[in-house]
Amino acid sequence: MAKEDSVLNLIKKRRSVRNYSEKKVSRNLFEELIEGAIWAPTGSNIQPWYFGIVDDEDMLERVINFSPGLLGSPPGIIVLCSDRKRAQEKGGELGRDLLCIMDISMAAQNIMLMATEKGLATCCVKSFNQKAINKLLGLPEHVQAELIISVGYTVKEPPRPSRRSKEEVSFFNKWSEADG
Repeated sequence: MAKEDSVLNLIKKRRSVRNYSEKKVSRNLFEELIEGAIWAPTGSNIQPWYFGIVDDEDMLERVINFSPGLLGSPPGIIVLCSDRKRAQEKGGELGRDLLCIMDISMAAQNIMLMATEKGLATCCVKSFNQKAINKLLGLPEHVQAELIISVGYTVKEPPRPSRRSKEEVSFFNKWSEADG
């Protein structure tokens, strides 16, 4: 594998984009992103997720009205939902309260990395009115919208943000008071 195609370089290339072109994202591309999502790790293989793809302009506008963190008029979004009932049945309280959120987060990362590989831009958003989004999407009571990922083609790629060094954030075997 060429260095420019490495997973690390793909991870470094991914950005949170909030400025999209009007170009539509094909449903085939959305389906590929969901394919990547369902292969994310999942605690006890619960797979407590559903993925709502919204690409209808009227529906997008309605979702945006209840999502202050959703900026840039994306041509499509993926709403990542957790099935709390399934998580409870398969994983007890831990599954319901924690594992399903971790699973959704790992699926979100897969979606964003797949999108980057395909030349798409994304931004993961938690700032939305969950009850309103649940109602708009017609979700059953035991399924909740957890994250929204905007998906589209960027107008301009944002600069690479700074990151703390690996030396600054990692340790081997035991925390050392002298280091932190």
